[in-house]
Amino acid sequence: MFRSGTRKELALPGVTASQPSTFEPTAAQAVAPCKPAGLTGFARVSSFIALNTETVTTFARGPSDQIRADAERLSHIVLEMQRCFVLHLCKELAPGNVSFPQFFLLTYLDRKEVLTMSAIAQKMGHTTAAASGLVDRLENLGYVMRSVARDDRRKVMVCITPKGSALVRRIREEMVGNLMKVLNHLTPDEQKAWLQIYSKIYDYCQSK
Repeated sequence: MFRSGTRKELALPGVTASQPSTFEPTAAQAVAPCKPAGLTGFARVSSFIALNTETVTTFARGPSDQIRADAERLSHIVLEMQRCFVLHLCKELAPGNVSFPQFFLLTYLDRKEVLTMSAIAQKMGHTTAAASGLVDRLENLGYVMRSVARDDRRKVMVCITPKGSALVRRIREEMVGNLMKVLNHLTPDEQKAWLQIYSKIYDYCQSK
């Protein structure tokens, strides 16, 4: 039993009365924050918060990170839409023995009165020889007609035939019908926004 008003100190092995107990922090230690080794500035503060809360803090993404995430999502959507479109188009073109590149050439010719072979090669991204082979197959199917220029017989001119135009119109009507089904699932404001966005993307692609 201790007397009232008196204080009894316990002696610890290796610790004298004049030494501070190792179980109590010094004044400097009590004030100084924990500094994770090797970290400075923002990383030090972040690590200090994570250590004290025992959780890993996830910081907000920057604008560039969000744009990349949106672009990755859009790439998936675009590829899936292209896959569906190409599969459907190939199915429609199969009875006429027309390939995907051939149909795109027909759609381009359908908007022009006549094109030179060099212009076709440039539009399709082919060599003149490859473009000539493409035109040969369409000509054999009766979808295009080849002739020579009046002012220069060395210049080969290509135009679409009524049969080729009829094929383009049929496929285009199929596309319009499918797009109308999609538009019916959108509100009027969404329909307008979709057209505006696609028009802007189209203008960007045409400028490249």
